[in-house]
This record gives sequence, structure tokens and C-alpha cells, in this order.
Amino acid sequence: MANPRTDCKQTNLGRVMEENGPKLLGASYKDPISSFGLFHKFSVQNQEVYWKLVLKELSVKFVREPKTILDASDKSKKGGSWFPGAVLNIAECCLLPWPSQNRTDDSIAIVWRDEGFGDYPVNRMSLKELRTQVMTVANALDTIFRKGDRIAIDMPMTCNAVIVYLAIILGGFVVVGIADSFAPQEIGNRMRVAKAKAIFTQDFIIRGGKKFPLYSRVMEGTSAKAIVIPATGDSLGVTPRNGDMSWKDFLSRAAGRSSMYSPVYQSADALINILFSSGTTGEPKVIPWTQLCPIRCAADTWAHLDLRPKDVDLWPTNLGWVMGPIQIFSCFLNGATLALYHGSPLGRGFCKFVQDARVSVLGSVPSLVKSWKAGNLTQGLDWTKIRVLATTGEASDIDDNLWLSSRTCYKPIVECCGGTELASSYIQGRLLQPQAFGAFSGPSMSTWFVILDEQGNPYPDDLPCSGEVGLFPLYFGATNRLLNADHDKVYFDGMPIYKGRQLRRHGDIIQRTVGGYYIVQGRADDTMNLGGIKVEAPSSLFSV
Repeated sequence: MANPRTDCKQTNLGRVMEENGPKLLGASYKDPISSFGLFHKFSVQNQEVYWKLVLKELSVKFVREPKTILDASDKSKKGGSWFPGAVLNIAECCLLPWPSQNRTDDSIAIVWRDEGFGDYPVNRMSLKELRTQVMTVANALDTIFRKGDRIAIDMPMTCNAVIVYLAIILGGFVVVGIADSFAPQEIGNRMRVAKAKAIFTQDFIIRGGKKFPLYSRVMEGTSAKAIVIPATGDSLGVTPRNGDMSWKDFLSRAAGRSSMYSPVYQSADALINILFSSGTTGEPKVIPWTQLCPIRCAADTWAHLDLRPKDVDLWPTNLGWVMGPIQIFSCFLNGATLALYHGSPLGRGFCKFVQDARVSVLGSVPSLVKSWKAGNLTQGLDWTKIRVLATTGEASDIDDNLWLSSRTCYKPIVECCGGTELASSYIQGRLLQPQAFGAFSGPSMSTWFVILDEQGNPYPDDLPCSGEVGLFPLYFGATNRLLNADHDKVYFDGMPIYKGRQLRRHGDIIQRTVGGYYIVQGRADDTMNLGGIKVEAPSSLFSV
């Protein structure tokens, strides 16, 4: 039987703790399991030291190094100023070979399969091939748009969607993420509030062997220029309206230009992606992601999901939801392979792709797991290559979690709960601590929160209780502005002062159990608005 105290030293966090724990914690350091609580507390109280350690693990290249990690004295931002003076292009970081991760031009960057092709080999794209295609798209973008223009993506998360996403950021433009499930009115609302100049989309969506129109919904929702990509093959199944372009015509604009591309370097807090968070009002909050956000989400995946170079990571999602960008940056900044299934994740074909792609880290949403279980869709398939499972988006079912874990020889399931405006989970499972199905182990690395009673007073940290969560505001990667609302009013007004700083509102009601686990019980405002429909809030603001 494996020795957990030996195995834990092979995890990302365990390895870093073994290398640095004795120096940072002194004689108090024992091993990654015994000393995890101390190391987590250290990461909260010594943010500069922790983030310097993590940056060494990620493929982040600064053109100009930051003056410091955190300027907590910057009173213009309640969460402090992070990486002041730093200049980089985070998309370029995703596309470069990285010796410390053994990532070369020949490393596999993406593996994918189209629905209905389950008997064919998995498709593979090398890092060099990915970089070449991203530069081609960036060159074509330069012939149409001005730097800083906002360009939407409304399509399934395919290889082409990932290429377009990285190209927009590489070229100094801004991605506007729109979920491919939205109705025309919701597409139009998001194009309008984000001030998007154009939109990439597909002619159709292929799901469960059926074709569903997408371009027609985009046309109905917005008059902005559309670049239309065929869902299958090289030819469009629709006729673009005047002013719109086919994918083939768009790519032809790069002909004759250099095959190389010079990335646009910007400050760490430069805008790269606009996402939307549902609230209780009709208009979604317009949330800006800066170049800091990808570093945060990749770091949390490194620490909590133990994502390593050469891992194959699959999480069915969409670029209109926060999990899409999280998945891209988590894979490429950690040197892992991004796995994409071009089709419905509800069928046997998806489950077979998990096997054939040799997925080692698999993310899901509880309703997906329930569907796999109900249909017995994994029967006869080998999921034992999976090392870590993750879930978010809804409250987990313990029986379903047990079934899922049993498919993988009882690998751990890491629960994640966060928000678009945090670029991460504030509360998660942790491989260096005991876990319970359907529960969270504690705050994410470098993150702290308190649970507030009805008068806004924090409960003691070791007391079983239930109440609204208040986040410690020094939160790397979290927003410090909104594009269509008063940020301070939304996240800080009315929140109590804790250890000299005003707590950040998140809106979750959480319970701390007798055993020290956490359960998210819903939203303080009871409901949230998804696509114009009021629904009961799930246990997480991450959507897939």
C-alpha cells in the first residue's frame, strides 16, 4: 500500500514545501501533511514570498519584471496593487517552450476529437503547430482591427476557438466571452455592454448527432461584423450576410504577411478578456480580466488540482463561462496538454474520449456525473489514468461522487467554488488534507475568509457555524473594477473591517462543520440570474 506521507511529497505543493518548508517555517516544519496548515497560514501572511515560489513553477515570462509582488499601501485599491511595473503578454507565455517544464516545440499542446469519430485516433497538435496557427490568426486580425478593440467569441470550445482566443490576446486586442447557449437578445446585450466590434462564431453547433443553429442567433442578436467558422469540414453551411466573413476568407488576409508575429506587451493590469457574471438584476456585471487573472487561476490549479507538465487535462466548458479561460491558462502555463471534445459531454463518445486521450485530470459539473452514472456510460472503459478529479458549478451529490471516484480506482475529487470576478476558487479541496465528498477542505492557497453572523461579526475560526462569507481583500487576481457598475458598492460597501481592512463581499452562505469541513449553502440573495431567467443559486459561481 502507498505511504501517503511519501506520496504527498510528489505533489506540486508537497515538493515545494519540502524544498522551502524548513527555511520558511523553521523547526515547526515536519512534512507536507502535518505542516500544511502552517504553510497555508504562511501563504496568507507572506504573500510576496508565496507568489515568488509559485511564479517559478509557471511559464510566466516578464518583459519587464515587477517592482514588487504586492504594494499593499496602494489605498486606491482595497485589494492592493499587484505586480506594479510588470510588462508581459500572457498569451505569449502559453505558446513558448519552457525548459523547466520539459516543454518543447514538439510537446503536445492540444488533443481533441470530433463527436461521432470515436473509432478514429485522437487528434494531436504540437506546441509549434499551435503557435503557428495563433500567429496566423493574429496577423489576420491586424488587417481588420485596431489594438485594444474588443472582439467577441460565441462558439463551442473547439481548437479553433482556443486559437482565436490566444490570438486576440497575443495581438493586444480584448476577448469578449459569450456562451454559445445564449438566445439572440442575450448575445446582443453582451455585445452592447462590452462594446464589442466583431464576433467569431460557428455556422452550427453539433451536439448528440444533431445540428443546432448558432450563426442565425448571432445575426439576430447583433449587427456587428461576424467571422463564421464551419462546425465541420472546410465549407460553411450558411451564407454570410453582407459585411460578414467566412473563416477561409478571414485567414486569407494573413497571406503575404510574415509568418512570425511580435506580441503586444502590456502592463500586468492590462485588460485581456471581458466576462459576465449573473446577478439579481437584468443586466449582467461586466467583469474585466487582466493579465494577472491567468496567473492566479493557473496557480490554483497547480496547487489544488496538482496539475503537472505532461498531464492531459479535460474540463467540458465554454469560453463564455469563466471555466473556459481558466482551463486554457491552467493547461498552458503549467505545461499540461489541453483536451477538447467537439461535441456533447453527455454521451458515451465523450467518456470514450477520456479513455483514448489518456486524461489524467478530469473536471466536471455534478449534473454531468449524474448523466454518466444514469446511462452507465463508462462501462467497459478504462479511466484509471485519471489522477485527480474536480467538480464545480452545482452542489455535489455524495452518491454520484462515490460512483465517479470508483471509476478511477477511488482517486480524489477536488471541490471548487469561486467566481468570475476572483479568477479562481476562494474555497477548495486540497490533496494534502483529508477530504469529504460534497465538502470543501478550506480556503485556497494565499486566501483567507471569515464567516459572519447576522450582525456582521466574524465567528471564531474554529467554531462550527453558518453565515455569509467575507473574503480577506488582499486577493491576487481579483477584480478592482467593473466596467458597468460601481465596484466598491458591489463588493465592499457595508462589509465589516477585519484586521484593519474592509472585507470583500462574495455573497455565498457557507457552513463550517464539526469536522472542520465547509459546505456552501447557497447565495445570500437567494437567487441569481442566468440568461434572463431567475434560478436558485448553485453552490458555486463557476459555470461550465
